[in-house]
Order: sequence, then structure tokens, then C-alpha cells
Amino acid sequence: MPVVVVIPAYQAAATIRDVITRAQATVPSAQIIVVDDGSSDGTGDEGRGTGTTLITHPRNRGKGAALRSGIREATARGAAVVVTIDADAQHPPEEIPRLLQPILEGRSDLVLGARQRDHAMPVSRRFTNWLSATLASRIGGQPVRDAQTGFRAFTRAVAERVQPEGDRYEYEANFLLDALRGGFRVVSVDVPTIYGGGARSHFRAWGDTWRMARAFARHAGRIVAGAT
Repeated sequence: MPVVVVIPAYQAAATIRDVITRAQATVPSAQIIVVDDGSSDGTGDEGRGTGTTLITHPRNRGKGAALRSGIREATARGAAVVVTIDADAQHPPEEIPRLLQPILEGRSDLVLGARQRDHAMPVSRRFTNWLSATLASRIGGQPVRDAQTGFRAFTRAVAERVQPEGDRYEYEANFLLDALRGGFRVVSVDVPTIYGGGARSHFRAWGDTWRMARAFARHAGRIVAGAT
């Protein structure tokens, strides 16, 4: 089953090569696509010449745009399963096989690498993480433990049929919610997460939070009535 790993990257020169190397060691048969989203710190140079496919955006367009470019290239290259993982080394690439397992066993179409809402997660993120997971579960009628994670695995059918709006962080929320509304089976797998050890987060507190809120607001009817 051909696996393609997509790594959206912006200003991640300090961490991208480590993420690539560990992903290659963990899933040697996988193709790896790095999308350099207009970085100015040499991210593209660090991702080049490492057995990967490098896509470069001339200017920064946002994480959603980078994911869209990478997923499109992955399906063009014959991916049966697409894995997305952030370039900041927050998610251990060694956990990729655990995300693949539910798909290989035929139990899931989309697998979420769920972070624990414990002391390791910054306090400022715990409430929003809980709230978004609660709303996603209600919208989709399936349990979702982490609606904001960028560490995911999904089938080719999901990649081809789910075409969400948004160019920034709301893209991932829209992707999950559209997949849930589309009837795809979603499974969550607990994964360890490293905070503060990777590249700086590019999440814009006000702008991106507003975009995320709008993504959930599109499904207000389901939030009120629940999935049917």
C-alpha cells in the first residue's frame, strides 16, 4: 500500500531535516513530499537532496495552502495512504506506523494523532483543544479526541473527496469536519507530543482563532441538533 508523507513547512530550517530523516527511517518505503511555504530561512535548502520531493511556494500562503499542494501531489504520485506531519518536530515520526495501523486493518478512513490534554500541553491550549474536539464529535456523530492535530493519516478516497476551503489553519478543521459529514470513519490514536522543543508556532492568535471559529460555525445546525 503506497504511503506518501506530506510535510508542510514554513521557517523550519532548524527542524525539517530531522523530521525527514526520522520519517524515512520509520517508513523506508514511503515517498516524502516537503512543501516549503515561502520560507526565508533556508527551509527549502534543508529539505532538498534528502530523497524527498520539494514543492516551493514563492510566497507564504498558509498551512492550508501548503497541505493542499502536498496532498494534490501525493495523489498524483499514486498514494493509497497520505500522512501529514508538521515540520516543527512536535510530533514523533516514529509514531507513523501506529497511525497507519487502523487503515491497514480496514477500521478507519482517517486517523488522528491525538495529543493528551495533560500538564505537558500549555494551559492556553487545553480549553480550545477540548472545545474543538467536543464540537467535532457532536457534528460528526463520532468520537474525536483532538480536532486540531496536524498529525494525520487518511486514505486516497478521503484525499480525493474531501476538498476543504481555507488557506491557513482553518483548512485542517474544515478537512476533519467535511470528512465527518461525508461519513468517513475517524479513529483517534494517542501520540506523545513535544512542546517547546521545535520551531516557533506560526499560529496567529486572533486571526487564526477567528478562522477556526468560522469553520465550526458552518456546522451550527449539527452543533445544536447533533448528527442524525
